[in-house]
Amino acid sequence: MKKLQNINQPNWVNWKAQDANGSWWGFEVEPLQNHQGWYENEVGQYIKLYDDIPNPEWQNTLLKIE
Repeated sequence: MKKLQNINQPNWVNWKAQDANGSWWGFEVEPLQNHQGWYENEVGQYIKLYDDIPNPEWQNTLLKIE
């Protein structure tokens, strides 16, 4: 498993979050939660960072990049 802090990502990524299926995403603007993951709410950019194992605690993965 990759360490989240070692991900090569664009400078505009201000938030990271993992979906239930294990996919990690980077968002420019704070994402909103849906039933199985996160979405950008039609504002800002987003990018898939990498795939990991499914996470039953995915709702607790939203991280603001400082």
